[in-house]
Amino acid sequence: MRANWVTVQYDFTAPVDRVFAYLSEHENLADLFGATVERLEDGQSERNGVGSRRRLKVGPGARPFEETVTRFVPGELIEYRITKGSPLRDHVGIMRFSSTSAGGTHLDYRIRIASRIPGLSPIVTAVLTRNVTKGLATVEARA
Repeated sequence: MRANWVTVQYDFTAPVDRVFAYLSEHENLADLFGATVERLEDGQSERNGVGSRRRLKVGPGARPFEETVTRFVPGELIEYRITKGSPLRDHVGIMRFSSTSAGGTHLDYRIRIASRIPGLSPIVTAVLTRNVTKGLATVEARA
């Protein structure tokens, strides 16, 4: 099972605390993925932290799936995994935040995509790369 990676780099004009706060809210991820996002559970020590779960539905006819936050470092890192309802395997999303020299935010966003279904991984990778890149402009306007 070969894995593909979505890799997106984006510089925001807003500072890290604002961009991190916006992207850590599960419901705001709808802007990135073009999906319906529903919060299922708050995190163990922070609302959007480790253990928080969300359900995503990406389009008509698609089965919803769940993601769970597995690592959370305020202002620096959000890592999550698909934990239910997807043909993707060993999926992990990693958002790393850092300050730019101009006082904005640099986002390094990587998503590992793998599936036992032949041809699915490259298709999902291409669609996610397009949607996330497009969605970050919306995040820029709202964060």
